[in-house]
Amino acid sequence: MFKNESGEDGMPIETLIGEKSRIKGDIHFTGGLHIDGEVDGSVTAAEGAGVVHLSESAVVKGELRAPVIVVNGKVEGDVHADDRLELRDKARVSGNIHYQAIEMRLGAEVNGQLVSKSKASVTAVSTKPAATKASAADA
Repeated sequence: MFKNESGEDGMPIETLIGEKSRIKGDIHFTGGLHIDGEVDGSVTAAEGAGVVHLSESAVVKGELRAPVIVVNGKVEGDVHADDRLELRDKARVSGNIHYQAIEMRLGAEVNGQLVSKSKASVTAVSTKPAATKASAADA
């Protein structure tokens, strides 16, 4: 029904939770998920595949986890965006936000910590001092 419609990121919206809907329990999905209603539980995308959009009327009471997340509603729980997070002007988040890239518009509110997930590789650092050659002046 919604496969012809796509979000701003080009991902088709395959699942819609309507404004007058209330779901109690965890949601696991693949593809595009658009929430207008209320979810009392965690919302989790399949590994590496998923976009979740929360409209201005949406409320999620639980953890939100997906590669791409767009929030314009209310989240009471931690948010984990593996690739990109967009907090629009009506976004209200009470919880820690873990992100790779973030866009936060004027008016968005966050009550929690912003934690960057860097994809940069970590290199080992030696704690031993580097060996130096003695010069003729030191002898």
